[in-house]
Amino acid sequence: MTSTPDGSPGIPSFAGGAAPYAGGDPYADYRTADLPFASLPDLADRRLGAGVIAANDEFFAERENLLTPAPAHFDPALFGHKGKVMDGWETRRRRGPDAGRPHPADDDHDWALIRLGAPGVIRGLVVDTAHFRGNHPQAVSVEAARLPGTPSPGELLADDVKWTVLVPRTPVGGHAANGFAVRSEERFTHLRLCQYPDGGIARLRVHGEVRPDPAWLAALGTFDLAALENGGCPEDASDRFYSSPLNTVLPGRSRKMDDGWETRRRRDRGHDWVRYRLTGQAVLRAVEIDTGCYKGNAAGWAEVSVLDAASGADPAGGSAGWTVVVPRTRLQPDAVHRFPLEGAPVATHARVDIHPDGGVARLRVHGSLTEAGARGLRGEGLTTGLTTGLTADGS
Repeated sequence: MTSTPDGSPGIPSFAGGAAPYAGGDPYADYRTADLPFASLPDLADRRLGAGVIAANDEFFAERENLLTPAPAHFDPALFGHKGKVMDGWETRRRRGPDAGRPHPADDDHDWALIRLGAPGVIRGLVVDTAHFRGNHPQAVSVEAARLPGTPSPGELLADDVKWTVLVPRTPVGGHAANGFAVRSEERFTHLRLCQYPDGGIARLRVHGEVRPDPAWLAALGTFDLAALENGGCPEDASDRFYSSPLNTVLPGRSRKMDDGWETRRRRDRGHDWVRYRLTGQAVLRAVEIDTGCYKGNAAGWAEVSVLDAASGADPAGGSAGWTVVVPRTRLQPDAVHRFPLEGAPVATHARVDIHPDGGVARLRVHGSLTEAGARGLRGEGLTTGLTTGLTADGS
């Protein structure tokens, strides 16, 4: 079963192979462009629980490489028993049925099934063929489906599963970030990536807005309303010079310094901040600020404020409507700071102001949805109607 949402023009396209590697920086001739959806979270981030659960072929390079968070690495001298070792997903060369018909058929293709780490609405995809110069696919397509629970590959490939075409069969270029805008308001949990007729793809990025399972959050009761996997997201920030504030809402504790949010050193009398959209309208219970791995560069002090956009206040409109729930407090390096909140404040947004600058690894905002927040999450009347994702420069 297949349907196709409306596509979106204006995304630069690349075609054909790239020149053979001539030495030096392998990214020097890499083809890329600014993509309007690139600031949105990657729903296929392994840190959220995403995985490549099946592929029909991975002879040269493993399917799991598709979701590696870091850019693809190229080592020109690295070869194995099957040939060149590539940091991506690469299948063997397809052949026709006999000597008189040596070429693959027009509809021959390889496929991989991807489980999103966080289900959601997809706004754009990047099929990255970095370092695949003459061995990239001629074309790709991407379909999406929504299934409950944790289905097996067999269940996903069943005849009764509805697949929606996000990217129809489209030519792609080698050694390039091939971007595709998506116009669909459906919530998806899985993708099927196809490459025609064969070849290599380095990375797949799935940018969009997290839409968690309302029934699961209702079962939890109290949960982290800022967490990306639960639908929270940074909306704006004063600075992201060293790393993105999106890191502060990822699962688990940070493991190294660039796994949090760190600003440049201020040389003025100002301070830095991040504004977050929470899962929905909620009653807040507690806040955690974690400075893990920031030792000589942790933020000095932090203040937390909240706002209920359902009251008509504009989160981006200055100080009106914001209530301080954690007054300016001294932070310790490489430590978790916990703050129970008094008065059970109701909010849709939170803001962390750090003084004067520095690093914060994680923010947790614990609470439970109000009835209005739960209805909004179910799509029964979203009340905030606010933009998502970080701006190019929040300063």
